[in-house]
Amino acid sequence: MSTLVIVESPTKAKTIRNYLPSDYRVEASMGHVRDLPQSASEIPAAVKGQQWAQLGVNVEANFEPLYVVPKNKKQVVTLLKEALKDATELILATDEDREGESISWHLYQLLKPKIPTKRMVFHEITSEAIKKALKNTRDVDEQLVRAQETRRILDRLVGYTLSPLLWKKIAWGLSAGRVQSVAVRLLVQREKERRAFNIGSYWDLKAALTPASSKGKEQSFNSVLVTLAGTKLATGSDFDSTTGQITVGRQVVLLNEEEAEALKQRLTNKTWEVTNLDERPVTRKPAPPFTTSTLQQESNRKLRLSARDTMRVAQSLYEQGYITYMRTDSVHLSEQAITAARDCVQKLYGKEFLSPQIRQYTTKSKGAQEAHEAIRPAGSSFRTPQETGLSGRELQLYDLIWKRTVACQMADARQTQITMHLQVEDAGFRSSGKRIDFPGFLRAYVEGSDDPEAALEDKEVILPNLKVGDRPNCQNLETVGHETQPPARFTEATLVKTLESEGIGRPSTYASIIGTIIDKGYAQLTNNALIPTFTAFAVTKLLETHFPEVVDPGFTSRMEQTLDDISTGEAEWLPYLKQFYLGEKGLDTLVKEQESIIDPNQSRTVDLNIPDVIIRIGKFGAYLEAENGDETITASIPRDFTPADLDPKQVEKLLKQKTEGPDQVGIHPETAQPIFMLIGPYGPYVQLGEKSEENPKPKQASLPKNVKPEDVTVEMAVGLLSLPRKLGEHPETKASIQANLGRFGPYVVHNLKDAKDYRSLKAGDDVLSITLERALELLSEPKKGRGSKSKSKQPLRELGSHPDTEEVVNIYDGPYGAYIKHGKTNVSIPEGETPESITLEKALKLIADKAPKSKSTRKTTKSKTSTTKKTSTAKSKKKTAETEKS
Repeated sequence: MSTLVIVESPTKAKTIRNYLPSDYRVEASMGHVRDLPQSASEIPAAVKGQQWAQLGVNVEANFEPLYVVPKNKKQVVTLLKEALKDATELILATDEDREGESISWHLYQLLKPKIPTKRMVFHEITSEAIKKALKNTRDVDEQLVRAQETRRILDRLVGYTLSPLLWKKIAWGLSAGRVQSVAVRLLVQREKERRAFNIGSYWDLKAALTPASSKGKEQSFNSVLVTLAGTKLATGSDFDSTTGQITVGRQVVLLNEEEAEALKQRLTNKTWEVTNLDERPVTRKPAPPFTTSTLQQESNRKLRLSARDTMRVAQSLYEQGYITYMRTDSVHLSEQAITAARDCVQKLYGKEFLSPQIRQYTTKSKGAQEAHEAIRPAGSSFRTPQETGLSGRELQLYDLIWKRTVACQMADARQTQITMHLQVEDAGFRSSGKRIDFPGFLRAYVEGSDDPEAALEDKEVILPNLKVGDRPNCQNLETVGHETQPPARFTEATLVKTLESEGIGRPSTYASIIGTIIDKGYAQLTNNALIPTFTAFAVTKLLETHFPEVVDPGFTSRMEQTLDDISTGEAEWLPYLKQFYLGEKGLDTLVKEQESIIDPNQSRTVDLNIPDVIIRIGKFGAYLEAENGDETITASIPRDFTPADLDPKQVEKLLKQKTEGPDQVGIHPETAQPIFMLIGPYGPYVQLGEKSEENPKPKQASLPKNVKPEDVTVEMAVGLLSLPRKLGEHPETKASIQANLGRFGPYVVHNLKDAKDYRSLKAGDDVLSITLERALELLSEPKKGRGSKSKSKQPLRELGSHPDTEEVVNIYDGPYGAYIKHGKTNVSIPEGETPESITLEKALKLIADKAPKSKSTRKTTKSKTSTTKKTSTAKSKKKTAETEKS
């Protein structure tokens, strides 16, 4: 008999097993084993006819949740029940936050153990932490469970009550969410600010100066115009963003290009004099260690990782024992961690870089909760990034966490800000410099920079040693034009920062929320910016008009605080749910009142203040509607267009195509047919001939992404219409090789008998002129995964060829350990085996065991097929409504 320990994942199980006694058995629950039903097929027959069953929450019976075991978890539950039969003690060792507490509670309710059961929590997977946790077990925290359950019920009520309304009033498949909809509104509000923004322009002068007494190589420094005749020169902050003019009441001088040029001529060859010098010491303190939110922000800024990818990598690092628990709002460090960080500083940077006093940080974010320590390297001594043996994203993220933790115990950075004022005639100029007197923590970590040493050099701006009364020489004087900039769009980092500062949602849920916003088509991620779509504008308008509290940051923040109060016992969960959903102004009440009032035609309309045109959301996306004499014409808006791309000029182009027909590029030299330029749902394309009864499907070809419609020549259009181009045969396989344009850009393809081998073209390659020789060169290079910037992954070991397929069987290193790969089949190396111990025979057996068993064929009646389709549709409906888990 033994002790059964249950954790969430196989990786965590594998790591924790190293620190437990030999008679302890560790199994993984693979996350939650029970949840609210996700589809109609999961609703038990006993309650299927009940009106509340589709919600999964019986609102009439004190909001009792309906929990079911998902189909993909039934085998896991069976395995856990079998393991429990041989155990004399059960330890629930899921994560220490609300979600982990909930998983433990569900496991206890489902397994119904008749043996002693304990709850074990730890914030890092190290020998010391696990031993300590074993000595300090406790019961499941019912208040924490209730808070998580209330949160889950709230999310279900919001998602399943509002989403069907959006389907009816705007478009099928849309979703609303308690935090998601507030986040989408933030994106839409920012885009509206950008559309309302008016550019203001202003000019100034910039001078290159050198000391009059300089010898040899002159030390040049820059100076900019700041005053004229004693009045401050206008800068970007003096403009009104809505008018593009100087804000009323500002006493400033605004120069245009002509005036700046005239001033330049007047000041040329005049005497410059230093009128004032100011040196101001500045002390910078290191940032606190990472919380979930700040890790997501800095990872997005520095590593360009999405919040979702950051959490995925961090989860892997935690489960392998490299870092502490990654879902936390706390910036607190334990004494053990502080000692480890200070040891690293002293060994690697020297005693002078160590903070004289121990630094301890306090959490300032609203509703801080969850784990009680910041994210840091695990253990009582920190492994340097080079000592971990990690690679790729895991190494990058660990390096970030290590540097930030070590830097927080380093000395302050001491700098001197130097300001020099100069006068020439009635024009006042200013030069700014910065001297780093002691780099302190900046030696290890500079926010937003990958290379601290390079960042230090960039931060230092040296001015020559001049004094008041000195007269430097002006080597060059130039006019410089400026334009004010609209407010920046949200990136994942700035959206996470805003959500946290407003107390909206929990940092542990931001990754999934942002993922949902992108996946559901509410925003496009372009150059790291989140750009809201037409659908986002329409949904936000409906919710703002009819359900303003749902998208009000203040209301959502207060809701979050109530949920925190429930977790500490300061608030009751049931009265709150009743008031929120069934109260006089409750969500269910409001939806029933508003549904008949909401006009679908109005709800589908997006107002962008473009005259003489209506923008609507249709079944196939956004489209334009305009009057043309006595008739109404419509034109599809390309799917990759967002409100940011649509201006009167684009509208005119799209409508002109419908009223006057497409522009003609020219005549095809071989067929004598006209070649037209059109814009469709997927962007601009060329078409050979007109569409008619005789020619219902004329040849069409999309333009390459970097080609504008106005730049397309007849020769280029003919080439595009000739795609795919056959380049020749592969000298070894004799299979054809073609060049073509696809969804992800131009490519070449090797048409093998059983598969196609693709390679994207590189910069400088042209799909219309690439040769067979160049295509063979590209095909000979290792294949890269989409989005990969590194070379193709090299195998740890090559085992040989599969006897049936002759394809290679290799062992690779993956984020969850070594695995065997054959074609599209991946198999993890079993426990007890190593990459070195696996033979080809063992690998073939593992691959065979992984292969899906062939299914028996049988006839299916027409009615059976129909039923299946209905079930599938119902399942799709339910999945769409579920929007987020917070």
